[in-house]
Amino acid sequence: MAPEIPQDTSATPKPGDGYVQSFARGLEVIRSFSAQAPQQTLSEVAARTGLTRAGARRILLTLQALGYVETDGRLFRPTARILDLGFAYLSSLPIWNLAEPVMEDLVQRVRESSSAAVLEGLDIVYVLRVPTHKIMRTNLGVGSRLPAFWTSMGRVLLAALPEDELLARLAQLPRSPRARYTAHTTQDDAGLLARIREVRAQGWCVVNQELEEGLISIAAPLVDRAGRTVAALNVSGQANRTSEAQMREEMLPALLAAAQAIGQRMLRG
Repeated sequence: MAPEIPQDTSATPKPGDGYVQSFARGLEVIRSFSAQAPQQTLSEVAARTGLTRAGARRILLTLQALGYVETDGRLFRPTARILDLGFAYLSSLPIWNLAEPVMEDLVQRVRESSSAAVLEGLDIVYVLRVPTHKIMRTNLGVGSRLPAFWTSMGRVLLAALPEDELLARLAQLPRSPRARYTAHTTQDDAGLLARIREVRAQGWCVVNQELEEGLISIAAPLVDRAGRTVAALNVSGQANRTSEAQMREEMLPALLAAAQAIGQRMLRG
């Protein structure tokens, strides 16, 4: 089975004048549904969110009245209207419309899947994906989250942070037990920092089977007109047929060219 990817709960805000707790709880109920839990009973939602049954019931009935969930009387499941929430983000940023045709050309050229992601807390969140075929046991799509410190796109995005912010996020990682997804996973702080600083120096990143056995990926930054890294672009492959050397020699030039092309489109857009 694929490794269970922890959610980033490192910076949970506290209730206050600018924090609507009931709204936050509603979002937690929405987030409790996943590929592993596509439909849930009231008790399961309450257990996953830490709410009382009464609290979970009120939120579920509200979401049902708004058309975001449906129920057969026992099981609750999200409706397609949930997609409106994510689409609002994607449609508000023209970068993704600009990036998609470039990524499609990249996939045709290298014959491997390509994705774009942004950094959120300790995770990367996929915002665009152009697959060729399934290479991970984890089902990836728009909205999927993976741990930033053990992915090529994550390390590219972390490398773009100021050093003090990078160190602060590293400090938020669990100390014990530290994640070990495969035998290749870098676990210690010094090793993680060394790899991220190397990415900062060279401008791109290869991660070889640190998150999942057999998965190798290479990533580069997407830079906006102000020179800020706003996202990362990658190419993923299978380690048994694409070596790290091949990634560097054959995939990297095409990846960097695609990242530059997307940057140029952002300048014109």
